[in-house]
Amino acid sequence: MKMMCAATLPFDRTVAPPDAPAAPGRADGGAAVAVALTDGRQHLAMLEQRSPWRVLFPRPERGDLDLAVLANTGGGICGGDRAGLTIRAGAGTRLVVTTQAAEKLYCSTGPDARIDTSLAVEADAWLEWVPQETILFDRSRLARRIEIDLAETGRLLAAEMVIYGRAAHGEAWRQGLFSDRWRVRRGGRLAWADSLWLADDVAEVLASPAGFGGARATATVLAVGPGAEALQAGLRDHFAAGSVRASATLLNGVLIGRLIGPDPQSLRTELARHLGWLRAAWAGLPDRVPRLWQI
Repeated sequence: MKMMCAATLPFDRTVAPPDAPAAPGRADGGAAVAVALTDGRQHLAMLEQRSPWRVLFPRPERGDLDLAVLANTGGGICGGDRAGLTIRAGAGTRLVVTTQAAEKLYCSTGPDARIDTSLAVEADAWLEWVPQETILFDRSRLARRIEIDLAETGRLLAAEMVIYGRAAHGEAWRQGLFSDRWRVRRGGRLAWADSLWLADDVAEVLASPAGFGGARATATVLAVGPGAEALQAGLRDHFAAGSVRASATLLNGVLIGRLIGPDPQSLRTELARHLGWLRAAWAGLPDRVPRLWQI
């Protein structure tokens, strides 16, 4: 990807509405990235960064796609912080986006943190949104929104993993807030909507057999675009051969995978395996996730 073609444009505020300001003294930043195809060559068409967020462009592995890495130089997100992240894959482009490390949500004294993500995939483009896991510390509060807009011929592979408490420290997520809102539109029409609301005594819901059944981590996988429907049976077989509970559903052309388990590391390993299989089966890409996942 040629960097000399980069241009800085005004920051996209569509995912950070003015009715949700950051708490006084807290971080209010984000990043916007767009790639485009000109004369058959992919290049960076837009880059905007607002502290504490930065975007890195490491050299991709041989035979793989251009890679953008989001880095939060603040080391985590506190109550009252706000982040707006915008990614646009222009017509005919192919891009993988991940994060430098797991995102940590620290204990809040009251205000909610907010992360608003906007993903746009234009005609015949391929976008992978595969950030590393989000870790909810006890008493953390996060409101997250993910808005996805695809052209009819655009393809998206996306995944988000959440860990409830710092497992390595023996911590459980007992009190807090996690609001997770997804919206997927294809050709301007709503294709899938999903919302999760966990608040207050979350430990009871996580432990309940009628809730999360003792899970310490969950993940959502989406495959949207031409050919995604044909992957459902294969993904179910791939899930069945794994070590965590998982299922795959098809709705309005959106293939949805869910993973849930008591061991975050096992779920993370399985998620990486499934993502590798999906990109290879769907687009003939290398069967792997970004190398940063292994660091």
